[in-house]
Amino acid sequence: MRDYKHFHYGLITLLYWLFTLSDGALRMLVLLYFHQLGFDALQIASLFLFYEVFGIVTNLAGGWIAAHTGLRLTLYAGLGLQVIALGMLGLMDQAWSQGLLIVYVMVAQALSGIAKDLTKMSAKSGVKLVVESDRPGHLYHWVALLTGSKNALKGLGFFLGGLLLSTIGFQASLFSMAAVLLAGLLILAPALPGEWGQASRKPKFKQLFSKSHEINQLSVARFFLFAARDVWFVVGLPLYLAQQLNWSPPQVSGWLATWVIGYGVVQAMVPRFIRRGQHPHGGTALKVLGWLILSLGLLLALLQSGLSPALAIFVGLALFGIVFAINSAIHSYLILAYAEHDGVTLDVGFYYMANAAGRLLGTILSGLLFTQFGLTGCLLGAVGLLLGALAFSLRLPRAP
Repeated sequence: MRDYKHFHYGLITLLYWLFTLSDGALRMLVLLYFHQLGFDALQIASLFLFYEVFGIVTNLAGGWIAAHTGLRLTLYAGLGLQVIALGMLGLMDQAWSQGLLIVYVMVAQALSGIAKDLTKMSAKSGVKLVVESDRPGHLYHWVALLTGSKNALKGLGFFLGGLLLSTIGFQASLFSMAAVLLAGLLILAPALPGEWGQASRKPKFKQLFSKSHEINQLSVARFFLFAARDVWFVVGLPLYLAQQLNWSPPQVSGWLATWVIGYGVVQAMVPRFIRRGQHPHGGTALKVLGWLILSLGLLLALLQSGLSPALAIFVGLALFGIVFAINSAIHSYLILAYAEHDGVTLDVGFYYMANAAGRLLGTILSGLLFTQFGLTGCLLGAVGLLLGALAFSLRLPRAP
C-alpha cells in the first residue's frame, strides 16, 4: 500500500514541477514585457496584486475543499486554471488602452494565483499522507526535497521566460506553455485516486481559522519572512538590473534564475546540515532568522562601500539566498510536523494563506519603496519585516 502511495505522490510531484516551470516563466514574461512597454514600477507591481490576493483566499478555502473532495480535484482545478490564464494573456492586444491592459492582466493573474496555490497545497499535503507521522526525520527529508526541487525549477522557469520573450515573443511563449501544461493535465492527472487527501471527518468551514498556537505563530512568522523576500525580489531587483545596470531580458531572468535555482538546491540539501537523528525545531528557525538579518546588513554595507553594484548584489544576495533557503526549508518541515494527519490540507492551507499574504505585502512594498527610495529602500524594508518574523518565532516550541 505504501508503494502505491509513493506512485501517486510521484505523479502529483511531476505535475507540480510542470506547473512550477510555467509559473516562473509567466512571472518573467509579464514583468519584462510590460517593462518594455514602458510601465513603471508601481504599475508593474499592480499587475501581480490579484495573483497574491486570490492566493490568500485559495489557500484558505482550498484546504477545506480538499478535505471534502480529495486532492485530485484541487490539482485538476489548479492546472486547468493555469491553462486558461496563459491563454487569456496570449490573446491580449498591446494596442489596448493602458487601463484596460492592467485590468485584463490582473484578472488573468488572479486565475494564475488561484492555480498556483491549489497546485502547491495539493502537492505539499501529499507529503504528510505518504510519510509516517512517527518518522520526523523522513518527513523532513521529503519536504526539503520537494520544496528545493520546486524552487530550482521555478528558477529555471525564470530563465525560460526571459529566453522565450527574446526568441519567439510574448504571445507564442504563452500559447506554447499552455499546450504543454494541458498535455500534462490530460495524461498524468487521471491516474490519481479521487479520494486521496479526504478527511475522515468532514470539517466545518469555521474550522479554517481554529488553529493551534504553534501553527498560528509559525504562520505569522512565515507572513513576515516572505514579505521580506518579495519586497526586493518581485519588482525592485529586476527593475534595478534592467534600469540601472542596463541588463537585457535574458540577463535579468538568467540572474534571477541562477539565484532561485541555487536557493532550491540548498533547500533540498538542508537535512544534511542537521546532525543525524535530529530534526529542526522553533529554536533552529529563530537562530537562522538572526543569520538572515545579518546577511542583509552585509549586503547594504557592500552597496555603500563603493564596490561594483553588480558584484555587491551577487555576493550579498548569494549569502542571503543560502540562509533564506535553510529558513524556508525549516518552516516547510515545521508546518507538516505541527499539522494533524487527518485533515492536513486545512493546516497547510491556512499556513500558505499567511505565506500568500506576506507575498502580497512584499509586492506592494516593492513597487512603492523602489519608486521612492530605490533598491536600498527595498532592502531596508526587508530588514524591518525580518524583525517581525523574529518576534513571532520567539514563541515557537523548542526541542524538549
